[in-house]
Amino acid sequence: MVWTFLQVAIGGAVGAVLRYASVLFATRSFGGSFPIGTLSVNVIGSLIMGFLVIFLTQKNLMNLSPLLLIGVLGGFTTFSAFSLDSYNLFSAGEISGAIYYLFLSIFLSIVALLLGIYLARYLVG
Repeated sequence: MVWTFLQVAIGGAVGAVLRYASVLFATRSFGGSFPIGTLSVNVIGSLIMGFLVIFLTQKNLMNLSPLLLIGVLGGFTTFSAFSLDSYNLFSAGEISGAIYYLFLSIFLSIVALLLGIYLARYLVG
């Protein structure tokens, strides 16, 4: 169990650094008026998540999932986990659950962000 947490921690650190470097590179290359860096890491992270889920399963390497899927990709982008969860619901035939999950994830995350902004402005000044 300790080894699993260590894998997640190491992978998360690597993913976070990769995310920072990717966003910085994209911002310097394309400017900062549109969040192309964030969009890029979300799309690239989802692509890699889809590839690794199949690859690790077929190669019997799911023991690397805490390091790569949760750690590296979780640190790189949580959107990849969101994409995988959505896919799993759809592929399990839970169409209404998948749509509900998609809607709630996006809507509630934006509402929570706005609430956090409001609370910070109210409490901090």
